[in-house]
This record gives sequence, structure tokens and C-alpha cells, in this order.
Amino acid sequence: MRVQDRFELPPDKAALHRRAVRLEWWTIAFFAAAVALLAVTLGQSQAMKAAWIEDMLGLVPPAAFLIAARYRNRPPNARFPYGYHRSVSVAFLAGSVALLGLGGYVVHDSLTRLLAGERAPIGLVEVFGVQLWLGWLMIAVLLVTMAPAVLLGRAKLKIARQLHDKVLYADAEMNRADWLTAGAAVLGVLGIGFGLWWADAVAALVIGADIVRDGVNTTRSAVGNLMDSRPQVVGSHDPHPLPGRLLAAVLDHDWVADAWLRVREEGHVFVGELLVVPTGEEGLPARLAELGEWARDFDWRVHDLVVVPVTRIERGPADG
Repeated sequence: MRVQDRFELPPDKAALHRRAVRLEWWTIAFFAAAVALLAVTLGQSQAMKAAWIEDMLGLVPPAAFLIAARYRNRPPNARFPYGYHRSVSVAFLAGSVALLGLGGYVVHDSLTRLLAGERAPIGLVEVFGVQLWLGWLMIAVLLVTMAPAVLLGRAKLKIARQLHDKVLYADAEMNRADWLTAGAAVLGVLGIGFGLWWADAVAALVIGADIVRDGVNTTRSAVGNLMDSRPQVVGSHDPHPLPGRLLAAVLDHDWVADAWLRVREEGHVFVGELLVVPTGEEGLPARLAELGEWARDFDWRVHDLVVVPVTRIERGPADG
């Protein structure tokens, strides 16, 4: 039986992961450019400030993904006998907390300014000798940043589900929030142009609330992962179907009278324990070893499964 085996993604999944890495580098380049463009046209608009902050936040998930990608596949050692798979979960938590914290700041800042009745003036700027309302430049920059966010987010969503990568999924959701933020900021700037002083603060408040919503959802999921919650489908609260399919397949073995399975997520993969009640003891060690290898081959996500023979299984409320 193999112990402390280094995990490698199957060839098709490894290719997807390499594509995800390339997408994340493109994302960092895009958000770095977007942050610079928004900083130039920021002015005193609260909506623009919120969009600028969200674009800076947009750098956190791809950076977390790339850092985790360098650690997740390191082999187990004396200090980390279970390996480094949970570096993905740690990256997921770090990005989620950053999202939640800065979203809260945007909401507080926007609400304070709205209640205080502060008006954000948008003046004129000179571009190549021509006087322009700064709002037009703001809107142009916001519209330019929307299309790449949409394309990047859609590309990542599909890969995240195939790789069972929640960090990548959170990043895709961040890209979705980014183009929605840009749209809200455009409305806020136009509101100022039409004399609606409160439109800017309200747009910023909506943006901040959306950031907080994403932060709450991703933080809850990240903490659940670290608390060894039941594996869930990426982007959903539904239980992942793999454990149920694996247990049903184990029970189909003619020498298995009963079985019980418990698994948890560690990054991309599932680890856990499989208890089996054998019908007899003849050749049992070999059968258990074969069952462990068979379970690993059942699905690429089954990584470390401890197979233990028992005389009987007493199920608890959690198995209901």
C-alpha cells in the first residue's frame, strides 16, 4: 500500500490547471491596468472610489490561486505528513476575508457620506487642449474595464467546476462583481451629471453591499472547508454526489456486507475513511489493499482513503 503518495492531477485536469494559471496571470495584468486607469480618473466620486477599491480587491483571488498552485502539489514531509493540499483552502479563506473586510469598509464609508449629504463635484479637465467633463472619462474607463471582466469570469467558471477549485470559482465571482460594479458606477456618475447628488453615494453603497454579499458567502464556504464540512458542489450548497456514488459502488462488491464512508475536501481532492464489514476473513488484507487502489481509481478526486475492516457499523444521526 502506498503511503505519503504525491498527488498529480490527471493529464486532462493538469492541462486545465495550466490554462487556469494563464488566465490568472492575465487577470492580474488586467486588474493592474484597471486600477491605474481608475486612479487617474478617480476624482471625488464615491462610486468611482468603490469601483477602484473593488478592482484592487480583484488582485487578491488570482494572487491567492497562483500562490496555492506553487504549494498544493508538494509531497508530504515530517512537518506536514498530510501534504499541502489545504494551501488551496487557506488561499480561499484569505481571499474571502479580504473581500468581506474591504466590502464592509466601502459600505460604511458610502453610508456615512450619504447620511452626511456630501456632494461629490465632478469638474472639467483639459485633454489635448479641449475642455471635457471628467465624468465622460470616468464612464469611458469603466466601460473599457467591463468587457475583459465578463470574458475572464466566464472562462474561469467552467474550469473551476471541472477542477473542483473554489478559489478559482471565487475569482470568477469577483470578475462578475467587477463588471456589475462598473455598471453601477456608470449610473452613479451619470446621476451626478443630471444633478442627483445622492446617486453617486447610492451607487457606491450598492457596490459595497455586493462585495459584502460575496465576502459573506465565500468566507462561510471557506470556513466550512477548514471545519471539514461535507463536500459540496462548487458554486452551490448541494452535497457533492461523488461520496454517494463511491459508497454505492463499494457496496456492490460481493465480499462487502456493509460499508460506511466519511470524506472531506482538501483543496481539489477528497480524503477520508472507509469502513467495511467483510463477509469473511479469507484473503482480507489483499482485498482491503485492492479496494483502496480501486477507490483511488474510481475518480481522480479520491486521493487518500483509509480502508478499515470492522465487525459491524452503528450509524449515527449524521448518516441520516
